[in-house]
Amino acid sequence: MYGWEKYLSERDKKHDELWGKKELYGFGKKPALLLIDMYYSVLGLKREDIFESMKMWPGSTGLEGWAAIDKAAELLAVARENGVPVVHIKGLQNGMKPWVHRNREASTLPPEVQQKGTQIVDELAPIAGEVVIEKSAPSAFQGTPLMFHLNSLGIDTLIVCGETTSGCVRASVVDGATSRFRMGVVSECVFDRTEASHCMNLYDMHQKYADVVSLEMAKNYLRGNSIERNSATAAAAE
Repeated sequence: MYGWEKYLSERDKKHDELWGKKELYGFGKKPALLLIDMYYSVLGLKREDIFESMKMWPGSTGLEGWAAIDKAAELLAVARENGVPVVHIKGLQNGMKPWVHRNREASTLPPEVQQKGTQIVDELAPIAGEVVIEKSAPSAFQGTPLMFHLNSLGIDTLIVCGETTSGCVRASVVDGATSRFRMGVVSECVFDRTEASHCMNLYDMHQKYADVVSLEMAKNYLRGNSIERNSATAAAAE
């Protein structure tokens, strides 16, 4: 169901059968929706194939990213309808040195286009009352007031959407689990630049730090229905 099965070797499948996760951890009673790095520079200003989009936006995720945006918009609507707190996370734009260490050529895009690239996409644009937090590290928790905000609301569960699955999403999920939040990752609402990295990081997070759930499961939960500790084997199957 979540795509990772095709990347597992026969040895991995055997290990998963013996040691893999057999039931969901389950979620708590006070969730928040966390939307991570849903801005134009990782999608492009229009919907097009990843390799076409990369000509202008080298870090683009292409159509797969846009598909996840549309699914996340569905979940965001459910959260708003049911009074679930929403937190938007985006990169800090103050000139601070980013965490990426490889050398990159300076962008040749006009300043106004570069500025547009830092904006959260219209489909998920924050509304009044929704907090926007900027970060200067992969994790939404490092160096930000996110923990203070969640604690003030009594949040015990984070439902996570965004990009990249292997990068900022994973870093945030690990830190969230470390801080003892119950973590949920919505499979259709996270995205990455490479398919294998996306799928295997979903698998790894599901085994260790979070419940990877479908969009419908997440919607149902945000409507007030509990996620039980039922068998996760069928859900994880191809």
